[in-house]
Amino acid sequence: MQVVALDVTDLASVKAAASQLDGQAIDLLLNNAGVGGPRNETIGSIDYDAWAKVLNVNTMGPMRVSEAFVAHVARSDRKLIVALTSGMGSIGDNASGGAFAYRSSKAALNMVMRSLAIDLAPRGITCVVVNPGWVKTDMGGPRGIMSPAESVTKLRHMFEDFGERHSGKFFNHDGREYTW
Repeated sequence: MQVVALDVTDLASVKAAASQLDGQAIDLLLNNAGVGGPRNETIGSIDYDAWAKVLNVNTMGPMRVSEAFVAHVARSDRKLIVALTSGMGSIGDNASGGAFAYRSSKAALNMVMRSLAIDLAPRGITCVVVNPGWVKTDMGGPRGIMSPAESVTKLRHMFEDFGERHSGKFFNHDGREYTW
């Protein structure tokens, strides 16, 4: 295993990282960068510059990374691209509103991955979005329902099973398909 640093908001950084791994195969490309953005915003007090930064990290970042590393994934045996999304990115599961920047960035990420699944199908690449659950992290806070280790264990089991039949779908950390 090799660790390569990159900044998902900087195209030159992403391309440089992909270049460092030129010719190598990547079985699983996991897009997991994410930021929460402003908290407790209300109508009339939206920070649009902060919203743009959230979209840049949460939506365009995974697209930059996926695009830069698609050849690496295509030459692998697994051919799997996974993006960590959020239940908050589900339009069908939004009953509480608010969190405009975060929710819209994750809903947009879901659409990016759905489109990638269609566009990359001829190359045999599977693209999936997964909600890791409400995890006790800096973003998830202390009220989260599981530890990072618990979430990762569940996700790893799911990743082992993912194949072409899963491409273009949205899954919850418990393995069930999530509502868009």
